Amino acid sequence: MAICAPLLDLSPDRVDLTAILAPPGELTLLGNDDLGRPVLDRLLAGARTSLLVGFGVVAVSASLGTLIGALSGFVGGWLDLLIVRVLDLFMAFPGILLAIALAGVMGPGIENVIVALTVVGWVGYARLARAQVLTLVHRDHVAAARALGCSGGAILLRHLIPLTIAPLMVEATFAVSGVVVAEASLSFLGLGVQPPDASWGNMVRDGVSYLLVAPHLVVAPGLAILCVVLSVNLLGDALRDRLDVRSRRS
Repeated sequence: MAICAPLLDLSPDRVDLTAILAPPGELTLLGNDDLGRPVLDRLLAGARTSLLVGFGVVAVSASLGTLIGALSGFVGGWLDLLIVRVLDLFMAFPGILLAIALAGVMGPGIENVIVALTVVGWVGYARLARAQVLTLVHRDHVAAARALGCSGGAILLRHLIPLTIAPLMVEATFAVSGVVVAEASLSFLGLGVQPPDASWGNMVRDGVSYLLVAPHLVVAPGLAILCVVLSVNLLGDALRDRLDVRSRRS
């Protein structure tokens, strides 16, 4: 539905003062908010925001973290020590608090949310890629590539990083749900998507004030976040089982 939202006749910003806080089913399927805007339309528009932020952040942070971690494990020495210290420094701070601080400094907006979550998110991929490369760098096929005169960059890109893709894909799948929750949290705090643009986080924030008289304003985006996170986590579990050769043999 998020992908097909541009093809639908949605009006997430249409104000109807006669439908303020209308319950579900009276005028629209999921009711109307405090300005009379249809909750379903805003829910689908917010799904596009979550999709963009989730996959955008994961794509950039996974690519950046994989390259840094693989380079650290392959080169070793002082570069590896420096990168490990930087990773430890980032891991010392809670990720969501660091993202809140970065978003607060850069200002609200979806672009700044993507940057803030990317700065926080690359660390996990770098640690995983480094650990995977350290287990692969002394294998026979790497020694054979060196004996045949392959450059370090070719060995890294052709013989090491492709073998780290499976665990990184599983990590990225789980990370999508985390990014969706983080984006909703930043928007709830007013640091993410700004009105009148729709986001599940700011929909929950706007609905909190009317929780007793119009609970559908919070329940609808809350259930959407729950379903997306649960679905992505189940997909990650299935992907992990699919890519785990040892579990399939047993």
